[in-house]
Amino acid sequence: MSMPSSEGAARGQGGGGEPVPGRLESAAEAEEHLRRAQAKGTRPRMNVQQIHSWVDVEIEQAQRRGDFDNLPGAGKPLKNLDQDDPDWWVKSLIEREKLDMSAALPTVMALRQERRGFPESLAGISDEVAVRERLEDYNARVIEDRRKPVVGANSPAIAGRVDVDEMLEQWRQLREDRARPVVDPDVESAAQTEAALTDQQPVDRAQQRIWVLLLVLVALVALIWALA
Repeated sequence: MSMPSSEGAARGQGGGGEPVPGRLESAAEAEEHLRRAQAKGTRPRMNVQQIHSWVDVEIEQAQRRGDFDNLPGAGKPLKNLDQDDPDWWVKSLIEREKLDMSAALPTVMALRQERRGFPESLAGISDEVAVRERLEDYNARVIEDRRKPVVGANSPAIAGRVDVDEMLEQWRQLREDRARPVVDPDVESAAQTEAALTDQQPVDRAQQRIWVLLLVLVALVALIWALA
C-alpha cells in the first residue's frame, strides 16, 4: 500500500486545509487560516479556540504596531482599588461621563430634588398661570406618592408639598431681580463721584465771586484812604 501524500493528509484532516474539530491550532495556524478565508472572499467559521487564537494574533500585531503605546493612564496605578464601596466604579462612570441619573432616583427622592430647585427652576417661565399649574402638578404628584402601599415596619420617606401662593411670590421677586439691570460697582462709583463734583461746582463758583468782591472792596478802601 502506498502512503497518502501530504496534500491528501491535509485534506483528510480538514478538507482543503481546514482544521480538524477538536484539534488545537497555534496562533500562526489561526492567522494562516484567516488569511486563506479572506483570500477566498468567504467568512471563516471559527470555533472558540480559533477565535481565541485570532484575538491573540490581533493583540500581538497591535503591540508590534505600537497601538498600545502612550495610552492615557499608561504606567499609572488604577484608582479606587482600595475603596470598600463596591459601586465605586459606577459612581466614577457617572461622574466621568456626567450622566443625568435623575430618572433613576426613587420617586420620593426625585420629588425632593425638584422641590429644592424652586423657585430658580421656574424663572424661565414668564406665564404666572403656567407656574401655578406646575406647582399644583408637583403637589398632586407628592400626594400620589404618599398613597402608594408601604412595605416594611418603618415609616416611609415623604416629600413635602409647597405653598403655591408663597412660591408664586418668590417667583415674582426672582423675576423682578433678574429683570433689574446690573450696574457695575466701578461704573456706579464713578457716576456718583461725577455727580458730586457737578453739584459742588456751583458752590465753588459762588465762593469765588465772594472772594472777588471782598478783594475789590479792600482795594477801594485802600484807595480812598490813600487819597484822603
